[in-house]
Amino acid sequence: MNAHTEHLFQAGPSGQLELAIDRPAGSPRGMAVIAHPHPLHGGTLTNKVVQTLARAFVLGGWTAVRFNFRGVGASAGVYDEGRGELQDMLAVVQAQAPDGPLCLAGFSFGGFVASHAVAALQGRRDIQRVVMVGPAASRFDVAEIQDELRLRTLVIHGEHDDTVPLQSVMEWARPQALPVLVVPGGGHFFHGQLPLLRDLVLRHLPA
Repeated sequence: MNAHTEHLFQAGPSGQLELAIDRPAGSPRGMAVIAHPHPLHGGTLTNKVVQTLARAFVLGGWTAVRFNFRGVGASAGVYDEGRGELQDMLAVVQAQAPDGPLCLAGFSFGGFVASHAVAALQGRRDIQRVVMVGPAASRFDVAEIQDELRLRTLVIHGEHDDTVPLQSVMEWARPQALPVLVVPGGGHFFHGQLPLLRDLVLRHLPA
């Protein structure tokens, strides 16, 4: 993302995982772990939406941790339909943010994985915010967000998303009474709208 991005490896369930870490100026408020889109469709930690999420967290005073799922980039292993990818995300949280305030975020397939990471960690960790951009509700079983985290959860979706139809996200959110912030004219990748996406996420973070 910038000249100060740290690139490193850590142990994961299927071998090494590749990470990129960006830090804010001054003492961080906590750690934000961000999951990328589908590994079989070009998703990596350098995805522009994922980088935009990282930038928003850093501007908000959080250390942002991006990582490549198993089988992506220099991360070992092979695609596992979300099961192993959830274990990858939990391993990154455990290694990079073992305690303290935590934010979990993801884009598309990464939003689906992040939802299950939230479910796995809720009650055990201080989850300050959850951010899901274009969560892949039409293709995967996105986990429900529990009552106590709904006001801390931001779901952003493009009005004209032709990869994950808005209707599928509304059908997932409706039983939870979970608000969805719809970006007018937005597509799945928010082309031309990344600064707006960054600012919407930044506005959601703790003051």
